[in-house]
Amino acid sequence: MTQLKKNARIAGLFYLLMAVTGPFVLIYVPGKLFVTGDAAATVANIFANQSLFRAYIVVGLLSEMFFILTVLALYRLLKEVNCQLAKLMVILVLVEAPLAFLGVANQIATLSFVQGSDLLAVFDKPQRDALATLLINIDRQGVPVSELFWGLWLLPLAWLVYRSGFLPRFLGVWLFLNGIAYVTISFIGMLLPAHVQIANTVSFPLLLGEVAFLLWLLIVGAKHKSPSQNVSALG
Repeated sequence: MTQLKKNARIAGLFYLLMAVTGPFVLIYVPGKLFVTGDAAATVANIFANQSLFRAYIVVGLLSEMFFILTVLALYRLLKEVNCQLAKLMVILVLVEAPLAFLGVANQIATLSFVQGSDLLAVFDKPQRDALATLLINIDRQGVPVSELFWGLWLLPLAWLVYRSGFLPRFLGVWLFLNGIAYVTISFIGMLLPAHVQIANTVSFPLLLGEVAFLLWLLIVGAKHKSPSQNVSALG
């Protein structure tokens, strides 16, 4: 196995770990525990499923770490294509990371309100429920902001893949469309939240670009090309 293919497989592995942990945090747990508009029901669900909520916190933290490791592995793979764009890709992910870690901090604070520790005895239960739900809402309302960066980092990645010469150009195009879709969903989520589900449904095929890319990295890796082919691809 060439070093190029090895680097591609490592990037694909981290990408896969990010992809399999993300839905647990973004879809499964919120669907199980969070009740829109009902603070008491949400808090009751969290209180009754504290192990699941703790897993939500830990998996969310791991997912963000896998995201950082993914972009660093992709930087290693693609920096020779265009170092400046590869650095921009890393910066965009690192800008998003504090938002995710702030969300984890909110979740830990939420659990404290739900458990009603002695330090929070000054608040009665309805107040604690309201504060816990407020923290959850702040966390959930931050998702459109994160989606903006989930889309932006894909744009330099798409260019790097397209121009690499050792990855198929159609993946670069698909990743570009995937990035545009995330940016669009982000703005719809911030400006027209009632329509965000429609946007997600319509853009779903475009959002599979990352899945196709990570599968290519894992299964095929990167195909080494001769110098003449690389000149042609980068020209």
